[in-house]
Amino acid sequence: MNEIVTAYLETWNATETGVRAALLERHWADDAAYTDPMVAVSGRAGIGGVIEAVQGQFPGFVFSLVGTPDTHHGYTRFQWGLGPAGDEPLVVGFDVLNTDDTGRIRQVIGFLDRVPA
Repeated sequence: MNEIVTAYLETWNATETGVRAALLERHWADDAAYTDPMVAVSGRAGIGGVIEAVQGQFPGFVFSLVGTPDTHHGYTRFQWGLGPAGDEPLVVGFDVLNTDDTGRIRQVIGFLDRVPA
């Protein structure tokens, strides 16, 4: 499951539309859904749009893994940070993702632990 978390973060860090679309196609189910306190979307296009909006809000920032993912029964929970590469993250969140039978991301439920004022 560490590989799927890596693919998840790669998707969020992909700034080129074509690269991001390819990652969504490869690692996310057709009917994938993403929900956090600010948005609820489904489908790869909707998820890609959210990623693009976050990148626009935080230009030049990158997502990184904080700690070690924990997995059981097709669910993985992990903490991530968002900030300038190599610096302390300004935003910290906690996500739980679920995969389908093929190992693709089916659902993500996100929580925001630390957000700048």
